Amino acid sequence: MQEIIDRLSRTIKDAAAQKRPLCIRGGGSKDFYGGTLRGDQLSTAGYRGIVEYEPTELVITARAGTPLAEIESALREKGQMLAFEPPHFGPGATLGGCIAAGLSGPRRAYAGAARDFVLGVRLIDGKGGDLRFGGQVMKNVAGYDVSRLMTGSLGTLGLLTEISLKVLPVPVSETTLQLKRTEAEAITAMNEWAGKPLPITATAFRDGDLGVRLSGAASAVAAAAKTLSGSAVDPDKAGAFWHGIREQTDPFFASDKPLWRLSVKPTTPPLDLPGGQLIEWSGALRWLKSDADAKTIRDAASRAGGHATLFRSADKSVGAFQPLAPALMKLHHNLKRTFDPAGIFNPGRLYPDL
Repeated sequence: MQEIIDRLSRTIKDAAAQKRPLCIRGGGSKDFYGGTLRGDQLSTAGYRGIVEYEPTELVITARAGTPLAEIESALREKGQMLAFEPPHFGPGATLGGCIAAGLSGPRRAYAGAARDFVLGVRLIDGKGGDLRFGGQVMKNVAGYDVSRLMTGSLGTLGLLTEISLKVLPVPVSETTLQLKRTEAEAITAMNEWAGKPLPITATAFRDGDLGVRLSGAASAVAAAAKTLSGSAVDPDKAGAFWHGIREQTDPFFASDKPLWRLSVKPTTPPLDLPGGQLIEWSGALRWLKSDADAKTIRDAASRAGGHATLFRSADKSVGAFQPLAPALMKLHHNLKRTFDPAGIFNPGRLYPDL
């Protein structure tokens, strides 16, 4: 495996010397996300396998090209899981792509985001250096938390080669309830529940139906279900529902219209925007299918204390991510120059001039 690392390092050094862009890619399941792909493909698919897994320590370390399904299977055998419930968006999803994209599923608002579970990473920077950051335990250290900085960077700062993650036990009991609510009523209810000691691990509202998933000890789940008074959903149907939300195979996502991902304050009332909406994360995540112009959507997100990402669209000329303030963009440029001085890693994937 060290031979693969050495070969990747040489490729990066040569590309940097020639100022030749490289397109870092795992299984390609998230090619749609972010800006247009550019450069010669640099694949991590051959660098795969679980390096170390300590179930008693709740820590797993694996190479970037390891299929996400392989990791989840190994965890499932020990009654454990990736708590941030990452979407795959295809059978080729890899661990490296999962962390580079930084996307989390329905459990994110209640368990934490992908970056919250990253303990350490190994990466190759833009100079071809083989670097390690973090470790395999949660602890306070001096300096920058580079491991989490790489989460969601879309390969623009370095080529991830290994990742260490904290994992969690699979809940002993789980049930999904369905309640009939208007959009305003659903947002109010989700925020009220968030202020109570309820074992909620997912919420989703669409077309007058509010789904809520309860996970944890059997007694706690039963008590919470009684308190919420919703209709219990068949376990198989519930599993299919949350899988459809996570993987965007739910009928809501079956549309040719641009799909926007709005991150806003959970208490934000219904957004007056054209198109269909699906609400997750106790109101903090609003999926919007709309042909409305980017300025209208992004201004609405800004007024709600958040931002809007053009998640899926055939045309991303308006940019996938909300424009940054000058000070934040300067910070991004400084980080890019530090990790990738030749500017060869996934140019334009986050912002046109990065």
